[in-house]
Amino acid sequence: MSRLTSRALGALALGASAAALSGCAVIGGDSATAGITAEGDLSETYGLVSPGTLTVCSDVPYPPFEFEQDGELTGYDIELVRALAEDLGLGLEIVDTSFEAVESGASLTGCDLNASSISITEPRQRVMAFTLPYLDDDLVLVANKESGITDVESARGARVGVQAATTGEEYAQQAGLDTVQFEDGGMQVQALQAGTVDAVLGNQSVILYTLKDDPRFEVVEALPTGEQLGMAVAPEKAQLGSAINRSLQNLRNDGTLTELQQKWFGTVQEDYQ
Repeated sequence: MSRLTSRALGALALGASAAALSGCAVIGGDSATAGITAEGDLSETYGLVSPGTLTVCSDVPYPPFEFEQDGELTGYDIELVRALAEDLGLGLEIVDTSFEAVESGASLTGCDLNASSISITEPRQRVMAFTLPYLDDDLVLVANKESGITDVESARGARVGVQAATTGEEYAQQAGLDTVQFEDGGMQVQALQAGTVDAVLGNQSVILYTLKDDPRFEVVEALPTGEQLGMAVAPEKAQLGSAINRSLQNLRNDGTLTELQQKWFGTVQEDYQ
């Protein structure tokens, strides 16, 4: 584990440790979709919940991935699934769903795709079929600069905020930290700002984005877990998953993925250029 004791929260250090987007699919196969143009054929081939529409489950709000701004949904995940739906020639419907339902795969009974900053893990792979990864996202421990917390070890005995059902919560519990569970990442960070928890542990993309303009806090330890984010379909929807993989590759090739990472994180990970 590397230590960062004076890192500015305004800079998202999104590493480039992942395998290239074109080389590590979880969903395999190149199911035939060539020549399918009619809406009915697409819906039947992909097993869509609603004909002609890609129905996506996402846990809103979770900035910078999915949140509401000026009455409209936006964020990295939201703009990415819009581009995917367009590339697939489908309409788009986004369904606000709890992260517990998303990460357990339960949401896929009513949605075609889970897209909600989901880390690809072995337990989740047992209930969902993941697409190609689209972002690397390690964990960080963030605390008030005056807290005396300098790393995970010194956080033992402190109140550490975590989001329920996330890899951050799992890591904190395995590290023996006293955790305070929150339903969403926004509440987790608000608790840190209000002083009701002493530190927060979670994915760097969300925590650093949310705290980037608050100089009271700093990353006290970066935890290079090698996490990658992916979207997921039900295991029986392999053809849809393969089609989404091809669309992700298209968006990488035409620069869309680069543009979205630059817009939302201020940097572009090498493996996704």
